[in-house]
Amino acid sequence: MEPISRRRAVAGALGAGVLVAAAPPPAASAAIAAADVPAPRFAVERGARLRVLRPAKFVDPDEAIFNANSRKFAEETGVEVRIDYVNWPDMPVQVAVAANTGQGPDVIIGFGADPHLYADKIIELTDLADYLGAKYGGWHELAQTYGRRFNSRAWLGLPMGGTTSPVVYRAAWVKEAGFDGIPNDLDAFLRLCQGLKRIGRPCGFALSHAPGDAPAYANWLLWSHGVSLVDENGKVSLDTPATLRALDYARALQETMIPGTMAWNGASNNRAFVAGEIGLTQNGVSIYYSLKTAQDAAQNAIAADTEHAEMPYGAAAKAPETALTLNAMVPRYTRAPNAAKEYLRFMMEAPQYDPWLTGCLGYWSQPLKNYGASAVWSSDPKLKVYSAAMDTPFYEGYKGPITPATGAVAENWVVVDMFARVVTGQQRPADSVREAVRAAQRHYRT
Repeated sequence: MEPISRRRAVAGALGAGVLVAAAPPPAASAAIAAADVPAPRFAVERGARLRVLRPAKFVDPDEAIFNANSRKFAEETGVEVRIDYVNWPDMPVQVAVAANTGQGPDVIIGFGADPHLYADKIIELTDLADYLGAKYGGWHELAQTYGRRFNSRAWLGLPMGGTTSPVVYRAAWVKEAGFDGIPNDLDAFLRLCQGLKRIGRPCGFALSHAPGDAPAYANWLLWSHGVSLVDENGKVSLDTPATLRALDYARALQETMIPGTMAWNGASNNRAFVAGEIGLTQNGVSIYYSLKTAQDAAQNAIAADTEHAEMPYGAAAKAPETALTLNAMVPRYTRAPNAAKEYLRFMMEAPQYDPWLTGCLGYWSQPLKNYGASAVWSSDPKLKVYSAAMDTPFYEGYKGPITPATGAVAENWVVVDMFARVVTGQQRPADSVREAVRAAQRHYRT
């Protein structure tokens, strides 16, 4: 349910070509269509060894199956693989150190805009991305946004999957609050949350520095009110009446929440939901996965009452959600660029990728369209809302170009803090907007 500690990550890392023991991954779905496309030739360097850096698990099979697939790669190629799993909040620092010192992992699986932050320090992956897209039905919109250099067909990163954050809720409690499901209207959604508080089953959303959860909530507040961080040309566009309405709405919604959300980390809402302290939150599939697979009848009963739905659209034409995306990069300093690219190709092929997708219960939803036919999406109707996580026009830095400024604004919590200052009473909405605009402009002007 929560990322493993750094100490445990190092202790559990893969070293000297011997991967952590794990159960064999489930078989790939027979339904995955694959075109007859010749694979690119990546001549693996003699004596190549790979060190891989990636975020730690939120669901156990993420690491177990990733390890098993990596072991399989090592057995087939003779390339030793070591994987370091790192706590999510520590990832930006780890990636920056590697990029700025010119030494470290041969494959870095970072988040979203990371390849654009370090575009001059990584090698292009266009040949690999074009091959995978041609073979597996093309890339979803969000994968193209995060993978390609802006206004170019050149791929800087290779998106491996994304976890979105729809509404996770207790159906019985929502009904007790007077609603049959999650309304798509913002005013009705506020009334639902007020009703949940009234019956002692409040909602909970993070506006702390909780990776994944807080940006998902803050961006939803913006996008559902028709606001974007920047316009199509990259000009900061927060200073609008709609932003003030979004801040007022956030303040009203905060009043319906369980106390303590401003100190939440990435696992806090998971714990609160499982403990029955909240009846509604916004999250990936990890909450449902932990409840469904628990060896505890009480938790299984909560899973039976747990449902998922898209966040209310408000002013948006599609669900105003993006996906926290795993985005792989190959640094220029690596001595084994071909081995690194071959490793990524191997991990994205159906015999490896679909068991990972399925074993994680869709936690990292597919970037390649043909994987939408995976059996995981028909195995449980409650997972359906996660199946199109990367089929979205929304992204960090929407609506502008993905640039280093995009990542810098996200990593400095500019949008999250804009809302946090208002809901905690530190600033009036207009003042908080001005501070956010100044902070965003500093990054977009450099």
